[in-house]
Amino acid sequence: MRTGIVGCGSIAAVHAFCLEQMDDCELVGFADVKKDRAEQFARKYGGKAYDSLEGMLWQESLDVLHICTPHYLHVPMALYGLSHSVHVFMEKPPAISKEQLEELEEAVKTTQKRMGFCFQNRYNPCVQTVRELLQTEAGSVKGARGLLTWSRSAEYYTENAWRGRWKTEGGGALMNQAIHTMDLLVYLLGSPQWVDARMSNHHLKQVIEVEDSVEAQIRIADRPVCFYATTAYCADMPPMIEIACENMTIRMEDPDVTIVYPDGRAEKKRGERSVSIGKSCWGSGHMRCIASFYEKLKTGEAFEAELPGGCGIQ
Repeated sequence: MRTGIVGCGSIAAVHAFCLEQMDDCELVGFADVKKDRAEQFARKYGGKAYDSLEGMLWQESLDVLHICTPHYLHVPMALYGLSHSVHVFMEKPPAISKEQLEELEEAVKTTQKRMGFCFQNRYNPCVQTVRELLQTEAGSVKGARGLLTWSRSAEYYTENAWRGRWKTEGGGALMNQAIHTMDLLVYLLGSPQWVDARMSNHHLKQVIEVEDSVEAQIRIADRPVCFYATTAYCADMPPMIEIACENMTIRMEDPDVTIVYPDGRAEKKRGERSVSIGKSCWGSGHMRCIASFYEKLKTGEAFEAELPGGCGIQ
């Protein structure tokens, strides 16, 4: 498949690396408003460099477009790609407002093209272990909790002006850093029926508009789910998800899964941490996630993280 990437920053390098390994994929175009960055990718991976998405889609006949731009550009570029008959694979977040998401959902319903999201942590081995336990041995779920404690300094925001702003990032600790932890709770347990949340800005009040901490009480299948995330810690610790079940309590901290039985016995399933591509906090699932999207394009099956409607998939 002929593939192009828009937004040639650090996460685009992860996508390009993965795509280069795939036999059925040809990287033919890279677009960035700073054309020199696109040119660096083109020299490394082949293809041509462009200074705009419009220019790349005008010149190249793409099958798939990867969107790796700042958050506020995700939906406009996805809409543009879908309207030009191109499948779209987008970095998180899917949207930065409810209105944007609704607009994207409507667009997907009217096209035969597919719209997939890069929630790569679903493909981590420990997540698949937990999912199997929930489907087989764990019994009914009583409740769960998710915890993320990471560190983001003032420099993280000032080096990229779009970060830390409502109009361009769309949110802080939840929208950018903890979105994968929240996604895993939904992936493993189902969609929430009710949420009550609070957000705060504790350590970067004069630097960012968005939150550095968020806490939430959630109901999923009428079970309590507690959630807390902050970027005001001193280090990036592995996110923790704990699920209390009828037959066991499961705790996941990548790459390990710990099972505690009602009688107090504990069993640790120590997993192998695959080598991460890019920052270690991005996890190791990008290759499996991207390869799965392309495989589903070929087979017509539903991709695990895509909007309903495309190709008749509900």
